[in-house]
Amino acid sequence: MASTYGAAQVLVASNRGPVSYEVREDGSLAARRGGGGLVSGLSAIGPDAGALWVCSALGDGDREAVRRGVGESGVRMLDIPADVHADAYNGIANSVLWFVHHMLYQTPLEPVFGAEFRRQWASYEAYNRAFAEALAQEAAQGAAVMVQDYHLSLVPGLLRELRPDVRIGHFSHTPWAPPEYFRVLPDDIAGQLLRGMLGADRLGFLTHRWADAFTACCEAFAGGLGDTRVGVHGLGADADFLRKRSHEADVNERMARLRAEIGEGRKAIVRVDRTELSKNIVRGLLAYRQLLDDHPEWRERVVHVAFAYPSRQDLAVYREYTAQVQRQAEEINGRYGTPGWTPVVLHVKDDFARSLAAYRLADVALVNPIRDGMNLVAKEVPVVSDEGCVLVLSREAGAYEELGEDAIGVNPYDVVGTAEALPEALTMSVGSGWSGRSGWLRRLPPCRRRSGSWISWVR
Repeated sequence: MASTYGAAQVLVASNRGPVSYEVREDGSLAARRGGGGLVSGLSAIGPDAGALWVCSALGDGDREAVRRGVGESGVRMLDIPADVHADAYNGIANSVLWFVHHMLYQTPLEPVFGAEFRRQWASYEAYNRAFAEALAQEAAQGAAVMVQDYHLSLVPGLLRELRPDVRIGHFSHTPWAPPEYFRVLPDDIAGQLLRGMLGADRLGFLTHRWADAFTACCEAFAGGLGDTRVGVHGLGADADFLRKRSHEADVNERMARLRAEIGEGRKAIVRVDRTELSKNIVRGLLAYRQLLDDHPEWRERVVHVAFAYPSRQDLAVYREYTAQVQRQAEEINGRYGTPGWTPVVLHVKDDFARSLAAYRLADVALVNPIRDGMNLVAKEVPVVSDEGCVLVLSREAGAYEELGEDAIGVNPYDVVGTAEALPEALTMSVGSGWSGRSGWLRRLPPCRRRSGSWISWVR
């Protein structure tokens, strides 16, 4: 039996991995390293841990790399059929589970759980099964397996059946729906999801609110948690990295451009988001327009710097949302703009250095999601801001659990209320207790890498 075990002592499973491939014109493969929290999280485990990252091939370049046997040490990429992956990832994970956990369905019309949903659900099962089988094959006896997010909710239960000897954790990077909303799922699907999650030894959530919601769902639909432990592991900004990176030459160059766009002596209300439906960018723009209506004294004295980077553009609803953000910004600029003042500076092309430049220039950080697992932007901007900034924060962001006492809290649906919070934030002076380099930042929980105590669980 021991001969069937793999060699990996620590395994991470996620839809997207730490590397991707592109086929060059000459047919060769170009590898590109990924970034983000999961990459830094795996690196935090340490090079001697015998770690393996199991992920999905996401494009033609990835699939070609798998076919050619090209890969990096410590990574196993699964060549799941493209149609199965599309049904599982776009059809179920991002179009059903994400909407449920973010409570974003327009319920008079959606969801509709008909024959097409059932067909796509079969693909979601196959996708999760492929991961479970690969993990079972690669894991050493007693290995620790860390499964990531709602894309792989069934993996813990499937893996438990295949390898009862391994330790399994699952971490949710999104909110979790309360029972009254989770019940929109068909009963059998809701039960299958919960049983899949409860196959883990330990489940991690970003806040107590999301952990409590999951526990309530289990009590309502699955008879309780059983032997599974639930933990809360908040993610923090990597302050040292951000401060160092934000003072490099490319950031300084982009700061000069942004200053020119903003104009001398004006204050900046900054937001940096993906155009995900939960980020509430359109209502943020409407609140800014309301500010200009209600407080004309701020016209030509403030600029809304809004970075809305495209997300999931293969889904029509996301393409339309991105277009709506652009239309709203254009409407504000057309209505209020003057030859020397552009009220909204909108950028939709992803640029990390430019984002850091905006962080440094921020007087106010506007973070108003409808519902968000954490939202690290709320933690990052105050860390990086040169002069200190005021945080206007949605009470529906996971970060509000930690930062609510030190931010101006807003109801994300209340455009008038958010508009009223903006002049309050703009008039707060640096050093009054809201400065990112003085009082309120020191009262925040210590900045943690995304690994935190979650990574310590595998050791």
